[in-house]
Amino acid sequence: MVLGRVVGLLGRRSTLRVSHRSATTTATGEVLPMPHIIRFGLVGVVCAVIPGLLIGATISKRMANFLEENELFVPSDDDDEDD
Repeated sequence: MVLGRVVGLLGRRSTLRVSHRSATTTATGEVLPMPHIIRFGLVGVVCAVIPGLLIGATISKRMANFLEENELFVPSDDDDEDD
């Protein structure tokens, strides 16, 4: 039964239509022009990275000040003694 299905599929293989990529060509086969690309380049990278670094530095600075003011994370001097 399975062999019959495989033979049937192989027999129909010659009648299958070969598809082509229509995303790069027209129906007549002409190559489409390049799509419009908005390029940001180095200016876009700088505009994305610099504010992220500044915001991250500000958040970490405020968090460190908060922890120090509330004495939540202050290393004790007793841990350094070897006597």
